[in-house]
Amino acid sequence: MRSGNDSFSVTSPVPRAVWESLLRSDRNALVSQSLAWRDAVFASDRYEDVSRLYEFPSGRQVVVPLARHRPRPRWAAVAASWPRGWEVGGPISEGGRVSPAEAAAVLADVAGRGMLTAGIRLRHDADAAWLSEARQFRVVERGCCVLDLAGGFGEVWQHRFRSAARRAVRKAERSGLDIEVDRSGRLLGVYYDLYQKSIPRWTAVRHEPVWLTRLRMTWINPTSPDRLALVARHFGENCSTWVARYRGQPVAALIVLRSGAYAKYWRGAMDKEAANPVRANDLLQRLVIEEACRDGYRFYDMGFTQPGSPLAGFKEKLGATLHFTHTLLAERIPLDAARERSEHLVKKMIGARDNT
Repeated sequence: MRSGNDSFSVTSPVPRAVWESLLRSDRNALVSQSLAWRDAVFASDRYEDVSRLYEFPSGRQVVVPLARHRPRPRWAAVAASWPRGWEVGGPISEGGRVSPAEAAAVLADVAGRGMLTAGIRLRHDADAAWLSEARQFRVVERGCCVLDLAGGFGEVWQHRFRSAARRAVRKAERSGLDIEVDRSGRLLGVYYDLYQKSIPRWTAVRHEPVWLTRLRMTWINPTSPDRLALVARHFGENCSTWVARYRGQPVAALIVLRSGAYAKYWRGAMDKEAANPVRANDLLQRLVIEEACRDGYRFYDMGFTQPGSPLAGFKEKLGATLHFTHTLLAERIPLDAARERSEHLVKKMIGARDNT
């Protein structure tokens, strides 16, 4: 479908060749803005591709990844860039730049599509115009951690890793850990087993019942063997599973995705009682970061993080810097805000807490 007016034209869905071209020109595009990620989103068959390409008289092109839940009539439709659990979508443009007038036009068009909810999750380095022109949107802020890999691993190790991280890595190197990395999907099951073992620990840390932890994880960050395999299939060799074994038993695992300038720490799980004494996670992260530097990646995206949490402290120990993403929500009915209030009420009733 192609439409427009004197100010801009719109094509939806976005042609693959145009998306690919803009990715090459937007050098800081995230892994979750890549074509492999887009393909994984729509291969799940839960969403319809309603991504939009805006073309302005200035010659600027802007892609807004957008997925709509199916099957629903438009008046009840929820579309997002990306849907919950699929992380940051957000606009893609040459150099990541856009003028205030162009940002305003894109946002007005998305908000005016007649859907129940439309959401655009901006990446942490998004052009300031997107926030300044988002007057008709509710803005939700969330922390994320990114490690700058400029200068190579020697620079990262010596000047960005904190001394505590270097000590932990050296201890891990003396502990007798065996590290295996796989790019075929063969070790995804090992990761998933550790993920399942991690749920009771997350339950205890958050002071919530197991059923609530599982529900929250399904809603916020869904993980299943089918989903892991789906993403791995679309990323191919750019999806790697790293496993640390101690005395023959898996104790920690990471899944890393790569695209453009970014390597992305997508998933992690461990047997804490076995992994912590030998610092397995520290060693895995060190090896992943070293490989990303060696292969020429510019950034290591360590994902969403609650500021001040132990997880944030772990990532910052490895040199990551706290940034913020912003989700812009245009809602006919404030469903997201109601969900947040309900979650807060449930947590208060059962004494749960956010400290991860």
